[in-house]
Amino acid sequence: QVQLVESGGGLVQAGDSLRLSCAASGRTFSRCAMGWFRQAPGKEREIVAVVNWGGTTYRDSVKGRFTISRDNAKSSVYLQMNSLKPEDTAVYYCAAEKTPTYYISTYYFNPARYDYWGQGTQVTVSS
Repeated sequence: QVQLVESGGGLVQAGDSLRLSCAASGRTFSRCAMGWFRQAPGKEREIVAVVNWGGTTYRDSVKGRFTISRDNAKSSVYLQMNSLKPEDTAVYYCAAEKTPTYYISTYYFNPARYDYWGQGTQVTVSS
């Protein structure tokens, strides 16, 4: 059974940092796109960052503050979040595609491109 399990969320103050982790089990995703999404109350799920064949891509509002990385040996993907802002408050989800694809980066911004999802981890940033 394939599982993605996120960890590392919490309550922090504006300007603080957090590192989210996503551990995959049941199969490897070494050549598959993996992404971090987030969803705030009353809002749609939105892309935060993606790592795929072409490298890494970020939504504009987190560029320069967040870094996505992966460790294929550990079947894990990470999201280092620095200089957090209250508007970063959301549930953060890890996602992975089932089969490697090779499209332009914006293709991976759509949640429908992903086949596996974690349960989410809450990030709350107080002002």
